[in-house]
Amino acid sequence: MTTPNKTPPGADPKQLERTGTVREIGSQAVWSLSSCKPGFGVDQLRDDNLETYWQSDGSQPHLVNIQFRRKTTVKTLCIYADYKSDESYTPSKISVRVGNNFHNLQEVRQLELVEPSGWIHVPLTDTHKKPIRTFMIQIAVLANHQNGRDTHMRQIKVYTPVEESSIGKFPRCTTIDFMMYRSIRMDVAFHAMDLVSWSSKIHHKGNGFSPVKMKAKDLSAPRKERSKEGGEGVVRHDFCCLPKTICATLINIMTGLSAPLSLTYF
Repeated sequence: MTTPNKTPPGADPKQLERTGTVREIGSQAVWSLSSCKPGFGVDQLRDDNLETYWQSDGSQPHLVNIQFRRKTTVKTLCIYADYKSDESYTPSKISVRVGNNFHNLQEVRQLELVEPSGWIHVPLTDTHKKPIRTFMIQIAVLANHQNGRDTHMRQIKVYTPVEESSIGKFPRCTTIDFMMYRSIRMDVAFHAMDLVSWSSKIHHKGNGFSPVKMKAKDLSAPRKERSKEGGEGVVRHDFCCLPKTICATLINIMTGLSAPLSLTYF
């Protein structure tokens, strides 16, 4: 009799996050369980600690319910299981269902697991291979190894794709130098919005507006001069925590300048 191959572990989800293509959204959902042993519930399932776990305390199937307040795009589920530690508590068959609520859930994936030890990546896509949009996800443990009754799951993470900016595409922050500043991406976004607002001057003429494109000399002018001309559209560089070279690159990308811009007013 042939022994089934063991389920290979997937990559650490933190590697996915570092690519900048996905974002973990489990904190935006309401989590509930069909049952749990006291002290082994949702908190342990979401504490980023692989040594803790959810332990069910009831009859199969064991359910994890993830409900969002609005319809949400979900690309991937990541589940951590450890057969070496959990043995008969380890899931061997899992069903993933999605829907608007408990009454219209439909199965989108079913997995057969063989002694898993690591992260299990579950892509959630529709018939067109696009990430699904849903109000609710339900993970059902249908069977355990060695016919075990209760189950253990150590971590579950939910990922949504990161959409490209509507005002321009930026390089992925994957190098060590860029990763130093990944916590201030919102600052970059505000810069981009500001740059759009003052890359074109808006002059009022009667009841209409006439956009006049700014020139390179306008952008490189001292802050005080530009404030008089650009009004509220001036970039708030006095609050900027980005390196000068990164901000200069951002300005060049957003304004389409052919010559590199030198920032002298930081």
